[in-house]
Amino acid sequence: MSIKIDEDTMTAIVNGKTIASATRTGTQWRVTTWPHPLDHNAAITALSIAERVTTHGEGDPCVAEWHRELARA
Repeated sequence: MSIKIDEDTMTAIVNGKTIASATRTGTQWRVTTWPHPLDHNAAITALSIAERVTTHGEGDPCVAEWHRELARA
């Protein structure tokens, strides 16, 4: 598992496969697995959620907490 972060893009990778990505437009980030634009830190969290769902499933307690955290962002 890894998250590659560049100036304008971010990519979450699990077992060599891209599972989610983010693209920066101005100060906002669009994440392929999230419904609305996010700031830089929230985009990293959204990519972390995508990784965790892939490896531990949607019912994982960390996934549920991170979803709550991003809902407040």
